[in-house]
Amino acid sequence: MIVEVVIELRSVTKTFGRSLQPAVCDVSLKVHAESILVLLGESGCGKTTTLKLINRLVEPTSGSILLDGEDVSGLDPVALRRRIGYVFQGIGLFPHLTVAENIATVPRLLGWDAARIRARVDELLALVNLTGRDYASCYPHELSGGQQQRVGVARALAAQSKLLLMDEPFGALDPITRDELQTELAALQRALGLTIVLVTHDVTEALLLADHIAVMKAGRVVEHGTPDRLVADASEEYVRSIMATPRRQAERVARMGRGQ
Repeated sequence: MIVEVVIELRSVTKTFGRSLQPAVCDVSLKVHAESILVLLGESGCGKTTTLKLINRLVEPTSGSILLDGEDVSGLDPVALRRRIGYVFQGIGLFPHLTVAENIATVPRLLGWDAARIRARVDELLALVNLTGRDYASCYPHELSGGQQQRVGVARALAAQSKLLLMDEPFGALDPITRDELQTELAALQRALGLTIVLVTHDVTEALLLADHIAVMKAGRVVEHGTPDRLVADASEEYVRSIMATPRRQAERVARMGRGQ
């Protein structure tokens, strides 16, 4: 059983400018290898800032962050980011580059030769189910939102990173495509042994994907645990209310079906 800690946050706080209210306050978390940690909470609760602290897109005010036991503050930030896949809701594909060129961005920066890059692009397109036509030569605007998001995942995996940071990756997609990509991500994570930190405000998404959930409010981790434990035995009223959301919604839909 894999138990080693890939990421550890130790009493991490981030305050922007002269604000008296930290965006992230005294957060301590561990992310184990080959698992999915979901940061769950309302907009503005500090989820995305916490995610960006891991790859130093944001620097902490205090506390420390370790990657494979090494303090990231001592690492070159550019080299660090090239070790970590990053996927976000806006997708962020370069519109003037083809799909193949988008996926090849980091391998090219790392100095891979052309043959190795071509092979990796072909491998990743198959991995994210973009086969059946020449997707490699397409431009982002020629793809659907779901296809663009698949390319975003492929690009994040291109340099063979085992760690992915994902910020609301499916938030802009329609419900059917979102469900499909959630299923594909879970299968991909298991097949490749990925470690993923995923930000979402969607409780159902968190429950379906996570091995471990950290619920955040006002910059703090209110409670964390496995999905099963938080649903069955959350100690905080705020967390109990959040965890009950999918059940309340399902009950309303069921009443509608009964004409009530």
